[in-house]
Amino acid sequence: MYLAGLLTDYMKTLLIPILFLPFLLSAQPNPLPARIDPARITIARDAYGVPHIFARTDAEVAYGLAWAHAEDNFKTIQQLVLPAKGLLGRHLGKKGAAADYVVELLHAPELVAERGETALSPDFRAVVQGYLQGINDYAAAHPNEVLVRGTFPVTLTDYLKVSVLSLSVISGVERALQSIFTGKVPTLDLGEKGSNAFAIHRSKTTDGQTMLAINSHQPLEGPVAWYEAHLCSEQGWNALGSLFPGGTTIFHGVNEHLGWAHTVNYQDKIDIFQLQTDKAHPDQYLFDGQWVSLEEKRVRLRIKGIPFAISKKAYWSKYGATVKTKQGWFSLRTGANQDLRGLEQWYRMNKARSFSEFRQALDMTAIPGFNIIYADPDTIYYVSNGKIPFRDPAYDWSGTLPGNTNKTLWTKFHPLSDFPQYLNPPSGYLFNMNNTPFNATGPADNLRPEQFDKTMGYERWNTNRSLRFAELIGQYDKLSYADFKRIKYDQQLPRQLEFPQGPDINALFSLDKNTYADIGPLIDTLTAWNRQATVDSRGATLFALFYYYWRDKLAGQDATHEALTADECAEGLRHAQTHLRKYFGRTDVMLGEYQKHVRGAKELPIWGIPDVLTAITSAPHKNGRIHSTHGESYISLVRFPKAGLPILETINCFGASARPNSPHYTDQMELFVDMKTRPMTLDKAEVLRTAKRTYHPGE
Repeated sequence: MYLAGLLTDYMKTLLIPILFLPFLLSAQPNPLPARIDPARITIARDAYGVPHIFARTDAEVAYGLAWAHAEDNFKTIQQLVLPAKGLLGRHLGKKGAAADYVVELLHAPELVAERGETALSPDFRAVVQGYLQGINDYAAAHPNEVLVRGTFPVTLTDYLKVSVLSLSVISGVERALQSIFTGKVPTLDLGEKGSNAFAIHRSKTTDGQTMLAINSHQPLEGPVAWYEAHLCSEQGWNALGSLFPGGTTIFHGVNEHLGWAHTVNYQDKIDIFQLQTDKAHPDQYLFDGQWVSLEEKRVRLRIKGIPFAISKKAYWSKYGATVKTKQGWFSLRTGANQDLRGLEQWYRMNKARSFSEFRQALDMTAIPGFNIIYADPDTIYYVSNGKIPFRDPAYDWSGTLPGNTNKTLWTKFHPLSDFPQYLNPPSGYLFNMNNTPFNATGPADNLRPEQFDKTMGYERWNTNRSLRFAELIGQYDKLSYADFKRIKYDQQLPRQLEFPQGPDINALFSLDKNTYADIGPLIDTLTAWNRQATVDSRGATLFALFYYYWRDKLAGQDATHEALTADECAEGLRHAQTHLRKYFGRTDVMLGEYQKHVRGAKELPIWGIPDVLTAITSAPHKNGRIHSTHGESYISLVRFPKAGLPILETINCFGASARPNSPHYTDQMELFVDMKTRPMTLDKAEVLRTAKRTYHPGE
């Protein structure tokens, strides 16, 4: 249980973005490519410090990306590399050692040796090797910035081991381990984590331009905060968008021909199996009537502050990574650690020149999850993507499975054609706000759950954001670009609240102030509230205090869909009243007074509450205030004219650099809180004409 807690903490803050590190070729030595000459690479920094990387080859562009990103956030990139070397424990202590251990628990070294030899195509291998040269060269040139001695150079094998871990994390290994060690899966979320993406076909726009909103909700800082970059080679790579630290390619964004956005989906990506064991057969399990020995190895963990290595066993069964608890032996199985081509699929998406080429990239089904919403001048498309196995329908795959029979040992995966997907629906729009894929367009055009394999475990819920989007889009026969932006920046909760992974809190808005006279003024404020999370809203302040009170009180409990009683709602408002009187001396406090957007010495009032379209989740700041930590972060709004390059507007929540001494540490904050964007372009000549600094790596 202690390991699970440490791993969960680490995964939430450091591990997930490693998914976007290179998926490398081989555990065996490979001939290195010719050394890349940095003089052949141009980094053009625009007025906001965003790097635009230009070079002849894709590999050289990857080198330039590694160098530019290290200039802006080398510390975070290193933290993502360290588990591959077994060195995160040396840097972070026990929290980091948990991740070092799970690399071994998941058999990452063994998987690299078994499957790495032929994983990647030669052209993408060159991109990966270019990236590695860039990051290793930066480390060599800046030795004082290296966090742990022995980290560099980073090898192909190092990266591949970490990619195994990260693919598994994004498929749910963190939650599965919690389920095993605690006996239950913590379900309370109240909808904090999420993203928005929607596309409007040109047939539904007033100017005949298809539109795409790329609007992922991520932590605003740290290893899963978005980094904006423009990658442009003479080999047909010209993409602008966002990626996480360590990424070699754009994760979601736009190229000269098309664009795409991601949101997190929640189909069944990972299974838990209980092994059949007894005392007469130690370290064995029964499988199809035969006793089979668990594979066992010892892992040496190096932990900060401890002068000697700690030894811990790691086990493996036919199903996969295996752990022992008081309840017995359990194994985890996921498709995520059975395919090493994930980042290559993103690379193919980056370079697609048409919907057919983009669809061909998706046919790889190497990315283990994510909804994908796509747009080009003539096409909009949505698929709830994943790497989902064929499962025996005789079993209940939503719970723990028997780990004693070949009938539950799945080995094959669904093709892309089996997933819920839509192409140019008659309604003219597609959307996902982390809600069910069976509510993705106009009601008449939605797919039905019974059309799909029930063992795939697709989510069936809506979110407040998806409900509000449906309210808004239903008002328009055709949308202008101003209408499109108005929907994107909508700040209102829907009429009926639906937090899919939390309790029903609708009773909050029907409290009787005569029954609860001590909080009567607060009830009046909520009754009059328009449910908008604007900076001048007093109702939004009360709702935020109420929300965070119950989120924290119910943390770890299975409160899904249970309704709060009137007395419980009153309890939450009494907490809000006490808090506001203590820190403000009054209860009529505007949201912008209570909630701040903070980085370094800069502090600005900010709008937003969890699960409105402009979602913001916050954490305690100082003097009873809170500060934004999660939600609206990188935003890209794209229009596709019938001819010519896409028209782009973007914004990031803080700035292009994570270094406090950089002028680009906070220079986008005012625009962000004012709901403004910056024009961007894929036109190389225009970028170079307006660049504020142009240089080669190392200069």
